[in-house]
Amino acid sequence: MKFGVVIFPGSNCDQVMIYTLCNVMGQKVEELWHKDKDLKGCDFIVLPGGFSYGDYLRSGAIARFSPIMEKVIDFANNGGLLYGVCNGFQVLCEAHLLPGALLHNPSHKFICKNVFIKAQTNNTAVTSEIPLDKALKIPIAHGEGNYYANAETLKRLKDNDQVLFRYCDKAGNITAEANPNGSIENIAGVCNENRNVFGMMPHPERAADSELANTDGLFIFNSMLKVAEMA
Repeated sequence: MKFGVVIFPGSNCDQVMIYTLCNVMGQKVEELWHKDKDLKGCDFIVLPGGFSYGDYLRSGAIARFSPIMEKVIDFANNGGLLYGVCNGFQVLCEAHLLPGALLHNPSHKFICKNVFIKAQTNNTAVTSEIPLDKALKIPIAHGEGNYYANAETLKRLKDNDQVLFRYCDKAGNITAEANPNGSIENIAGVCNENRNVFGMMPHPERAADSELANTDGLFIFNSMLKVAEMA
């Protein structure tokens, strides 16, 4: 499988994502600059974390209009696999490829720490290999990670099994105390109705190398590679 990692001005997690996909997972990776107009034959596009365009105006709101996003949107609308982490998730919501929005953390502070999340479904390309009873320790690093969706959207997400992850405690309990950023119903990640576009706030690429003493993120990357085996 050939992955394409889109790099915007202000992306700062791109090289960690590239390292994980290439050096840890052994996959081919193309760096895609935000002004490119060609996805270079990639099978799976990734929007990494960071502060695209300095997060001016609103996180992801300017990056959504970068030249490459026209191709990314077409790719997704034609069934291509697309994955956004942190700022990448924000960009996907701004581009209306994923429902909902990411608001400021209620504390109005940047939060950078390890949290626990639990997969809510195995029926996606990023969660298929994750035991549903396992709490994954994955870092977060964001100031606008408070996921919000109105009642109608939230009902549709749940009815269609589109919630990927919820914040939980170490034992896997989904509680208000385990919610780090005020996200509605502890939601940490969602997918679209067609199940080919995925977004999440935590950073699995920062938990995918034994040198970091945490490899829980590999459950997500192994799920992604299962798609290649089935293709």
